[in-house]
Amino acid sequence: MIPLKYNVRNLRARWVSTLMTVLGTALVVWSSCILFGLVEGLQHSLNVSGEPLDLIVMRKGSSSETTGGFGANQADEIATLQGIARDEKGMALAAKEMIDITLAERNEGTRANLIIRGVSPASPKLRPNFQVLPGGRFLEPGKGECVVSKSISGRFKNASLGSTLKVGDKDAYRVVGLFTAGGSSAESEVWVDLTDLEQRVNRKGYVSSVQLRAASASDLDRLKNTIDSDTRFKLAAVREADYFAEQAEAGLLFKVAGTLIAVLLTFGAMFAAANTMYAAVSTRTREIGTMRALGFSRFDILISFLGESVLLCVLGGLLGLLATLPLSALTYNTSLGFAEAAISFRFGPLVMSVAGAMTLAMGVFGGLLPAVRAVRLDIVRALREV
Repeated sequence: MIPLKYNVRNLRARWVSTLMTVLGTALVVWSSCILFGLVEGLQHSLNVSGEPLDLIVMRKGSSSETTGGFGANQADEIATLQGIARDEKGMALAAKEMIDITLAERNEGTRANLIIRGVSPASPKLRPNFQVLPGGRFLEPGKGECVVSKSISGRFKNASLGSTLKVGDKDAYRVVGLFTAGGSSAESEVWVDLTDLEQRVNRKGYVSSVQLRAASASDLDRLKNTIDSDTRFKLAAVREADYFAEQAEAGLLFKVAGTLIAVLLTFGAMFAAANTMYAAVSTRTREIGTMRALGFSRFDILISFLGESVLLCVLGGLLGLLATLPLSALTYNTSLGFAEAAISFRFGPLVMSVAGAMTLAMGVFGGLLPAVRAVRLDIVRALREV
């Protein structure tokens, strides 16, 4: 077997072409990791939003809260059903909520849709790890106040703590707090008091949904059956986990696009690696002939050149992965559906698997043909090369 240090020495001797190939490979891996990191961040946001004992009650036939409105009197009846969990003060964990999607101005001057959610006192307790950041507080009902997710506050004009956030053409809310919610979908929203929002959109007596938490798994089934079958309501209760699983299908487009782009970039990097290795074979013809004369088999030479190609791409892959690490602390704002959504980059198993598969594919398939060319060289002719 040809020692690995032989390949390392040759890579160092051709440091210019080695550096260019490594940087090219790193750029391909880095670009693909960003795409798949965005997909994984979106899926994580929707996965953590679904609590196993929570239900979302909407109008029957609705697929989302934006089209699921019904009467507030029905929402009040639902909140009295047996089996709903209660907090330490005995208050039912059921919240009437309303969704409004309206325009707001970004920091750079453009306008984008923003999700405004009218909430009830129980709403924060129904979100995973909801907390208002130090220096702020939760909103008080009927005072025109709002709390803004930390990620959204850095994106929209006058959405910082203490400012007055303008939404639509003439409405505004005073920002009294910034919040986080464990990376869930709530971090793409602005929360206001339900009564304030009812008056602003002139929909008094209506809600978009009721969020509630069952006391146990058996209570969850019983509540769902009651709401689905009771003719008084004509509503549908959807398990929150199922609801967000359906919403996660929006990430399918990102995944398909990311996969297609990654494949195209990988093919490009394969050609770059192959070009480098073909150049290496053509300049080392006498070396190859000498190794054959010394008794190294064709298989030894094949493995040596193939290993050199893989080593070249692995170096680029590691560099590309290292370059993505700082992005883990960033949040990307994009249009998802009808409104702005804040998505954190996540570089977990999916991204690592993609990076590893791409690196190996570039190394193996990029170096295979040059390696085959190397082992097919005639010993005598190779030794006569100048």
